[in-house]
Order: sequence, then C-alpha cells, then structure tokens
Amino acid sequence: MRNLLLTALAIFAIVAPSRAADEPPAWVKPMKEVRGKFNGKSGTLSLFGDSITVSKAFWAPLAFAPKDLPPEIAKSLGPVKKHMLDDCWSKWRGGDYGSESGQTAQWAEKNIDAWLTKLNPECAVIMFGTNDVTRTDTETYTKQMRAVVEKCLKNGTVVILTTIPPRAGQEKKCEAFAEATRKIATDLKVPLIDYHAEVLKRRPTDWNGADAKFKEFAKDVYQVPTLIAGDGVHPSYPAKLSDYSADALKSNGYQLRSVLTLHAYADVVRLVLTAK
Repeated sequence: MRNLLLTALAIFAIVAPSRAADEPPAWVKPMKEVRGKFNGKSGTLSLFGDSITVSKAFWAPLAFAPKDLPPEIAKSLGPVKKHMLDDCWSKWRGGDYGSESGQTAQWAEKNIDAWLTKLNPECAVIMFGTNDVTRTDTETYTKQMRAVVEKCLKNGTVVILTTIPPRAGQEKKCEAFAEATRKIATDLKVPLIDYHAEVLKRRPTDWNGADAKFKEFAKDVYQVPTLIAGDGVHPSYPAKLSDYSADALKSNGYQLRSVLTLHAYADVVRLVLTAK
C-alpha cells in the first residue's frame, strides 16, 4: 500500500503543473500600470526602428495572411486583427512615425517626444541597433535605448523591445547590443522579442546570406534562403519562402520577425490591453 501511494505521488509530481507555470509573465502587472496612464486611442501600435522596421516586408504581410495558417499563428492573429487599428499594419511608417532607414537609437532619443505627441500609441515595438553597432559603443547605445523606453512608459505606452539580428562582421557587438536590450527589458519589466536569439537558434552556423555558399543569389540579396540577406545586414525575404511554415521561418528573416512580433503583441493584447 505504501509503495502504491509513493508511486501515485511521484506520478502526480510529474504531470501536475507547477504554480510557477500558471503565473503570468513578470511584465504583466507593470504594463497594466503603464496602460492605466494611457489617454489615447485603443488599438494604436507604433513600430519604431530603422530600415528593418520601415520595410513593408515586416508586419504588413500579416494583414493579408492566408486562411490556412499554422494553428499557433492563427491563434495570435485573431485577437491582433480584432484589436489593432488597420492603419498600423502598413500606413504608420516613415520618419514621422518613428521608422527610417539608416537611423539609430540616438535619432530615436532625439525624436521620441515628437512621435509620442503625434501618435500617442497604446503600444510600441522598438528595435534600433543594427546601424548603431558601427557608430557607437554599447554603453552609449544602452543609455539611449533606455531613455526611449522610459519616455514611452511615462507616456502610458506599453513597450515591446526587440533585440537586433546578427550582422556580418559585427557578430560580437551585435550580441553585446542584444544582451544590453535584454537587460533593459528585465530592468524596466517590459516584454521582449529576442530576435537575435531566434535567428541563431534556427540557423546557428549559416544565418549569414553573405557567405560564399549563397553567392548564386548575389543579384537579389533578399532571395537568399537563410535568415539574413546577402548584404549580411538586413533580414532575407525570399519569394518562394513567403508562407508561414516552419521551413519559411528558418529561411525568411522578415517573416520570422513578423511572426515573433505577432505572438508578443498578441500576448500584450490578451494579458494587458484587453484584460479585465
């Protein structure tokens, strides 16, 4: 009898969910407090960043996603489409909206007050750093990014931070910038999309489309079938891998970023923006 009881307890310990697993992410309560200060229009989403953000290869295609999406992606797309304003798929782009090619965290810090006044977004996805790695040091970058996030939070705008992808020739510095972004997210208790880690998880040895093995795609660097384009900087966007399959998410850098952003934003919508 005693042995049967011990066996039953052991099985229960294996199958029963832990209390920690049921707890919401650490950012939920702080972001609810931020949302409580918001006085703008519900459903507004800003995308602050450089060329990797201003490109309509990012985010915009999800507005026309096919009906046969993988279930986990469809599950996130539903509440996002219901909550987010349609203009935020593609119209909220360009310098006046906080996204422009070649720009940096310094540019964001200089202009964030104007963006918040003009747009007053309920939520903002923020990713700078790909240009910063060749122009500044990690300490300065960290200070500027933290200032941008803090101003958003003070405004009542919920922030989703995103780490930058790896860049050819700047691998160590990109990792340092990604780690700095992770720390800001932890310190300020905001959601994080670890794009850098997700790229390396899927393509640990051949993420760089500038490698010689991909030279056949030199005429159109975005068609390279790995996650970073043939220029070694931007995400790839191969036309033949523009679906939402697991293979596409290993070979289409913009599509991967869009899906990661979708899941993160869907969590924010569900746990913060529309939570009772």
